[in-house]
Amino acid sequence: MAYVRFENISFAYGDNQVLKNFSLSLEKNEIMCLVGPSGCGKTTLVRCLLGLNRPSEGEIWVGDTCMFSSKRRINVPAERRGIGIVFQDYAVWPHLTVKENIAYPMRKRKVPKQEIDRRVEDVLRLVRMSEYINHLPSQLSGGQQQRVAIARALMTSDDLIVMDEPITNLDAKLREQMLYEIRELQRNVGTTVFYITHDQRAALQLGDRIAIMDPKGDLIQLGSDEDIILRPKTRFVFEFIGVTNFLNLKRVDGQHKLDLGSTLAPWPGEVPQELRGGAVIDVGIRPNDIVFDSSSPVRGTVERAVFLGSEYEYFVRAGEKTLRIQQGSLDAGQSGIVREGSEVGLKFLNPYYYPAAREEAV
Repeated sequence: MAYVRFENISFAYGDNQVLKNFSLSLEKNEIMCLVGPSGCGKTTLVRCLLGLNRPSEGEIWVGDTCMFSSKRRINVPAERRGIGIVFQDYAVWPHLTVKENIAYPMRKRKVPKQEIDRRVEDVLRLVRMSEYINHLPSQLSGGQQQRVAIARALMTSDDLIVMDEPITNLDAKLREQMLYEIRELQRNVGTTVFYITHDQRAALQLGDRIAIMDPKGDLIQLGSDEDIILRPKTRFVFEFIGVTNFLNLKRVDGQHKLDLGSTLAPWPGEVPQELRGGAVIDVGIRPNDIVFDSSSPVRGTVERAVFLGSEYEYFVRAGEKTLRIQQGSLDAGQSGIVREGSEVGLKFLNPYYYPAAREEAV
């Protein structure tokens, strides 16, 4: 049975319906990443779980405990739900030491001092902050303050922790480090983590499963990182996760051709049967699924080449379209680095076909 269950949750701010019949389940000891654009209802859902928002309909369960039920009129107070929370802005008290910040949840519950001291030492070891026990937050870096916030959440609960955009305020290197540390901590402790973010890259790196919400607040896909990347269920998922190129295919004399604005090029791919009748079809291609092929009839000019360490990124002008292409540094070294101004042939691998966003007459 799922450990955390949202069952048909509805919530509105006045006339603004944010969530409607929203359902999602988290398994015990997994990291579930909830991803969606700003304003889709991610934080609203978290607030419902924490008891800070009261849904109009539905039920919320954690383990065998019903935290909220509109039908049964159950609404466990926030302070009794026992869920750890890590916020985007750390929310550590500047006038309290690391120890005092971490101990706060247990002090509120009037846990004996000896037990508090033991637990503080345990969680500080877990987050590798033992030597900072008597420091004030002003003496800590951003990453260290976030570790303090995670340690405090573990004091509230090492069964379930909610993390709402916890690394947004950190620089790129610290973000990578914190994602690794969150994963290692979860493995060591066995905590169930509900990680809320609009950062698709972080979700792909961290999550055992990823749930994607669209701008209307609907859950449109749930699966592993491979499911999301390789088998996107909708055009929104394909566009939202990762970088994409979109081109049009136009049906001319019974055949689909690639529309580059100023010219039409042969399209060698097999259009799905259900889309073949469309006058215009959209085709999506990932930047690493476009390769240079001198024999291809689709020609372009490299306008910009950028070395990013592990890969080269090219911006290629084909007709009136600009395509973004990524090539691993090893492949580029073996096949030759393409210079700006060079004419190239383009071959498209693994295209994804969708009905045209706005079908045009041919």
